[in-house]
Amino acid sequence: MINVTKTFLPDLKEYTSYLEKIWDRGWVTNNGPLVQELEQILKDYLNVKHLILCNNGTVVLQMAIKALDLKGEILTTPFSYVATTNSILWENCTPVFVDIKSEDYNIDPSLIEAKITSKTVGILATHVFGNPCDIQAIATIALKNNLKVIYDGAHAFDSKINGSQILSFGDISTCSLHATKLFHSVEGGFLVTSDDDLAAKLKLYRQFGHIYDDYYDIGINGKMSEFHAAMGLCVFTHLPEIKSNRKSTCILYDELLKTANISKPYSLNQVDYNYAYYPVVFENEATMMAVKTSLNENKIFPRRYFYPSLNTLPFLESTQSCPVSESVAKSILCLPLSHDQSTADTRNIAELLLQQTN
Repeated sequence: MINVTKTFLPDLKEYTSYLEKIWDRGWVTNNGPLVQELEQILKDYLNVKHLILCNNGTVVLQMAIKALDLKGEILTTPFSYVATTNSILWENCTPVFVDIKSEDYNIDPSLIEAKITSKTVGILATHVFGNPCDIQAIATIALKNNLKVIYDGAHAFDSKINGSQILSFGDISTCSLHATKLFHSVEGGFLVTSDDDLAAKLKLYRQFGHIYDDYYDIGINGKMSEFHAAMGLCVFTHLPEIKSNRKSTCILYDELLKTANISKPYSLNQVDYNYAYYPVVFENEATMMAVKTSLNENKIFPRRYFYPSLNTLPFLESTQSCPVSESVAKSILCLPLSHDQSTADTRNIAELLLQQTN
């Protein structure tokens, strides 16, 4: 069976060497030494001013909204994982959906200003599949209209634009370290900001808003455990080979599928891509379903990232039309991509896809 991705797991002895240290110290959570070590390593690797590790990639979105004191309408993308929208709703804000660009499936800056009202307080945009949003255009709009910018960088670990890490932009950027991600800690996430006051506030939020017996602010349990940090430290040492292997698979897909009647997102910027996903869009939903069925029959399980378009979620108060997102969401598949995917498996996946599209 081939799933859309496969979690990288280090050699068990490598992981248990960290577990032995945890057992010796008896320090299993509450900002332990392994969490502090991983936080510093990631901060240095990404070359960012402040990085705050947390326990998952959804709570960091909620913390970002709370820390920026956003109350009102937040302009956001309809093409992302549901956590992006849920975080807005969970914080009692109203998501206002701005359709996506057909080139890269990111929020379309040319449509943003038409959605701004007196209630608009911020923009929450996703770097879809690790390709960067139009950061400069969004920054210009935000400055002009006094809006805060949060980037959901769940897919964007180690993607760069013009040499800079994508996660270094916005008032706050967030990242997921879930087991399905390029770099993971089984469950986890982090926030990035260059603002000293925001960083201090986020660190308080992570630990219930208190330091020892003194309470300073509202907070939540956003702490990462030592066990998760241990996995992150193990995986980090293998990151170069993980990226290299995934890149090789993507290059092979590109070659094998160059005659297929499909489209792919592409960035208009100078991007050093992280090879987090391999999405393809078919001419219609029927063709996509035919490919999906054929692959499933051969025990191959791609994923409809991201379906449905979030503006159509049944628990929203009102319907908002986003035709590009709705069309892409109905016709997209992410093909299997993992650190140890064999050439034979990649060729088989491509051949089955071509049989349904050519």
